[in-house]
Amino acid sequence: MAGTRKLVAILAADVVGFSRLASKDEDRTLARLRALRSDLIDPTVAIHNGRVFKRTGDGALVEFRSVVDAVRCAIEVQNAMVERNAGVPPERRIEFRVGIHLGDVVEEADGDLMGDGVNIAARLEGVAKPGAICLSEDAYRQVKARLDISVSDLGATPLKNIAEPVHAYLLQVGLPAQAKGGAPALAEKPAGPPAPLDRPSIAVLAFQNMSGDPEQEYFADGIAEDVLTDLSKIGGLLVIARNSSFAYKGKPVDIRAIARELGVRSVLEGSVRRAGNRVRITAQLIDAETGGHLWADRFDREISDIFAVQDEVTQRIVDALKIKLTPSETARLGAAGTANGKAHDLFLLARSLLFSSSRSREMFARVTAFLDRAIAEDSNYGEAFAGLAMAHALNWQNHWTEDWSRSLEESKRLAELATGKSPNSTFVRYVASLAYIWSGDHDRFESEIYAALQLSPNDAPSLGTLGFGKTYGGEPLAAIPHIEQAIRLDPLFKQQYVHFLGTAYLVAGDFKAASEQYRERIRLNPKTDLSRAMLAVALGHLGEAEEARQVWRELMEINPKYSFSEHLARLPFRDPADGERLAEGLRKAGIEA
Repeated sequence: MAGTRKLVAILAADVVGFSRLASKDEDRTLARLRALRSDLIDPTVAIHNGRVFKRTGDGALVEFRSVVDAVRCAIEVQNAMVERNAGVPPERRIEFRVGIHLGDVVEEADGDLMGDGVNIAARLEGVAKPGAICLSEDAYRQVKARLDISVSDLGATPLKNIAEPVHAYLLQVGLPAQAKGGAPALAEKPAGPPAPLDRPSIAVLAFQNMSGDPEQEYFADGIAEDVLTDLSKIGGLLVIARNSSFAYKGKPVDIRAIARELGVRSVLEGSVRRAGNRVRITAQLIDAETGGHLWADRFDREISDIFAVQDEVTQRIVDALKIKLTPSETARLGAAGTANGKAHDLFLLARSLLFSSSRSREMFARVTAFLDRAIAEDSNYGEAFAGLAMAHALNWQNHWTEDWSRSLEESKRLAELATGKSPNSTFVRYVASLAYIWSGDHDRFESEIYAALQLSPNDAPSLGTLGFGKTYGGEPLAAIPHIEQAIRLDPLFKQQYVHFLGTAYLVAGDFKAASEQYRERIRLNPKTDLSRAMLAVALGHLGEAEEARQVWRELMEINPKYSFSEHLARLPFRDPADGERLAEGLRKAGIEA
């Protein structure tokens, strides 16, 4: 039976220099490529209504019903790759070439596509520069009036095995960051600010508390954080994480400087005044390039209307940035965990403590008291149960109470209750993933962390935790892209993620790369004991025994009670042999731990 003819847009893509990358480190290259397919390429293709009909070892052929969708998809992927390659040495960067053509194809019974329409797209991909998109004249004609793009006219271009030259246009989406003189040594020179993207990006600053009562600080923070949480659910918008955007709290605000440091194109700032049962919220969305307002408004409402106000602020931002939401994103926005204002207020109090730098028995007691009261107000409030689960996980790690050893089981119990009550909450799923990974339940961990990221693709803690879990689950190379993306979303808090990167390289056996990351963590956080312990492990494997012992002496000065064996026993390795290799590094350095 003959195939069916149809007119479609074909996108062809492959990795630049794949053979060279694979010859240097095949396992790492393949792991990174698999991760890119699962968390960037395939989801982006799906969002833009594409269908992958053929894969090669390092590339793919994709069918789109619309050339506009095909070009938007390609731009989004290429921009994301610029972002992910920031700070990666040139010789390790994965870069794509893309070709797009609108043409006649034949669809076979198995769904495969054949014909000149496919062949021309594949040949145009070979003409494209790394990080760029090459369009045929037929494709360019469809998008030039619909998309704001700038192209270079390549003229009539001969293509291999294509009878007639094809008029082609080159769309250079973005160039990877390249430091003069090559990549700097991590321990000697910090990376510069991330480059802003062509796609929408935003930082939500902490809202100013105008209530005249310092005790209301948590409420102002909570409003801003709830808006940020909702925006993080939008896949087409890059949202800077709370840790980084709230770092400017209480400091003089220079919107353009903040935007440069965080690599965003827009910034939201605002204020909250709470008096009795009334609340006034002001918010303004600012274009970081011009300093002008994209949108600004003031809301005077009853406290009972606070959820509706937050939803309205989020929707106004989406409208101002001209973001097209998918049906699932629209459904997720504004999905509040409770309609009980008092329960929500108690949760905000507890969350402000959980996310603070304070870590103590007193903090644990206050958090659990607030959340117990929130649950008494609303027994179906999943986020409150998740907050308790997170507090108990921290108690298990820090041994604040006499019965700390029971806290991990309590954390799992509470996490299960939370997911049953609020399955569509990113915070709930994220906390559940923590409970399961620390329990060594890697399968349940993956289920929960992928659920969290499906709900909020921009959630930096979830991305970092996915990398953490993959490292201890025996896939350290696959962990690296996730951790790098978390750093992009949370650049001012990257010190924690740098430690995760170091551990991924350490477990993968790349001890030199691991030592560089741990040195960077020590530069960013001079009092760290954990990174010094792991640096000593890496140095032991590298044969640098004297330096390893010096690092260990520094560690013991910082924390004389540190126990490597206790630390190692808590780490959730799926394969105990991975943990044993860490202990072996210290033995090689002659360190008794």
